[in-house]
Amino acid sequence: MNSKHTLLPAFVVVAALGVATCSSPAPSPGPAAGTAPSATPQFVVDATWPKPYPNKWKIGGVTGLAVDRDDNVWVYNRPNDLTSLELEAERTPPIADCCVRPPSMILIAGHDGEGYKDGEVIASFDAPQGHGMAVDAQGFLYLGQNTVRKYDRTGKMLMEVPHIPENADGTPFTMPQIPKRIPGLGGEGPVANFIRNLDNDIKAGAGNANEQRNTQNQLRQQAFIAKYPPTTPMIVGGIEEIRTDDAANEIYIADNAFGGRVMVFSLDTFEFKRGWGAYGHKLSEISTKPEDHAYTPGGPMAKEFVGHLTFNFSRDGLVYAADRAGNRIHVTDKQGNFKQEFKLAETTGVGGSTGGVMFSNDPEQKFLYISDLTNNKVWFLDRMTGEVKGTLGQMGENAGSFFGLHMEATDSKGNLYTGEVFYGERVQRFLLQQ
Repeated sequence: MNSKHTLLPAFVVVAALGVATCSSPAPSPGPAAGTAPSATPQFVVDATWPKPYPNKWKIGGVTGLAVDRDDNVWVYNRPNDLTSLELEAERTPPIADCCVRPPSMILIAGHDGEGYKDGEVIASFDAPQGHGMAVDAQGFLYLGQNTVRKYDRTGKMLMEVPHIPENADGTPFTMPQIPKRIPGLGGEGPVANFIRNLDNDIKAGAGNANEQRNTQNQLRQQAFIAKYPPTTPMIVGGIEEIRTDDAANEIYIADNAFGGRVMVFSLDTFEFKRGWGAYGHKLSEISTKPEDHAYTPGGPMAKEFVGHLTFNFSRDGLVYAADRAGNRIHVTDKQGNFKQEFKLAETTGVGGSTGGVMFSNDPEQKFLYISDLTNNKVWFLDRMTGEVKGTLGQMGENAGSFFGLHMEATDSKGNLYTGEVFYGERVQRFLLQQ
């Protein structure tokens, strides 16, 4: 995959038991689409996927992951995570064989196709770094930056979701630019700011996530909130999550204002339609009191979202919103009417437990797949009850383990793709087994 990761023989990951055992047979490509699992899903990590990147690329942290209509995989990564030690091939003359910054958007084949092999890079383009992405039924890409922007697969920017005309610090809102990069000169690395914040939390005896700190800081800016309250029908902060509902011609977006809002816009015009907060609160009901967004791991649930909101919606019209810094998932319908709350690994601090949300590919979508950045595993939950049925993975750098599990996606066969930040900085594929 890259110089940090040695590809090992495949492991069978038995989700129901949360353990891994060696497997000598070659993994099967997975069951047919729509096959209902007889028990908790089982996966085999495919240590041969993806193939080595071309052009001496080494990817940074993965902040977006999506499978397109052809079952190929788009990877949104942060080239600026790379350090000088990893960019020695960029220098003139090069002083090592590796590496070179990649484009931020990379398309990897999820199967053999015309002119390419499974795991090979098919296309790429460079765009400003960001967080969150989606791909619609026509193949257009939606990238989360300081708002959501629509791109074609060549990297041409087509539209952007409306954002307030200024940032919280009073500077004008503008499209972020790709920074000028000095060949061979990298940044501090993928964990610098996170570690600094964690060290401060330890010294203060706190267990708060970075996202909770960010939310609290936002809510103290009373003049800004008075100007742009939670009812503002535009993006106010940055982007955490994007999902397209092509059948309804809608795009769902979570911005990071007020602990996180679920915002729904028209997919073709980006006109605002509706939105809600924790427990299905209408935008007008979202509290701006910092104490209502405060959460201590293991303590009572916060009255409002705490921070880093992601979501996905099921075939039967339910929206599962994961409040990562709050260690929980809120279930609503597509109008925001609250149904139930699932708590998960409630004592988790630092980054929280409830990250990305995906579903099993059986007709009823019986299982929720929840990626966990802090505990470095995928949780398998009963979608109706929230009961934990098993896990996949553990902290580590071998194939099948995770070091900063951040993003997840599934293809039409139910295979699972994961993307890592921190020192993981890779994508992996797990093949669904019958």
